[in-house]
Amino acid sequence: MPISALAGLIFGVAVLSIGVYHVTYVGPHLRSLGRVLSGENDGTDGESLALLRTALATATKRTEERLDELERVLKRDLHRVGFVRYNSFSDVGSDLSFTLALLNDDGDGVVVTSIYSREETRTYGKAVRKYVPQQGASKEEQSAIAMARTSVAV
Repeated sequence: MPISALAGLIFGVAVLSIGVYHVTYVGPHLRSLGRVLSGENDGTDGESLALLRTALATATKRTEERLDELERVLKRDLHRVGFVRYNSFSDVGSDLSFTLALLNDDGDGVVVTSIYSREETRTYGKAVRKYVPQQGASKEEQSAIAMARTSVAV
């Protein structure tokens, strides 16, 4: 028997074996799975499907609870930022004074100002509610708050 005929015979037997395997094993299991998924089962797979549905419902509920919790935390998160550098005094260069506004989506947070001079540095913090400083604000502080208000929340 020539080699090409032998290879053809081996290929044919392999194809026939795969076909028999699919007809006897894979096909019935796929049909059974299709009946279970469509809700038409004979009761043998019903418990497995019920367990799967229960597990899915539990996981969905837990995911929704976590999402709600994360949304509550995110609402309080200070992710709106405004930052302004400037010279407080004409004899000091390099924009070493700064104002930093850290606010949440509701406009609540803090504005921190650091004023640099040759002799000392002073730092001030002021509460901000609804994008309005609770104490008097300098133009730099107002600018940092406005920058934070229009910043893209990260």
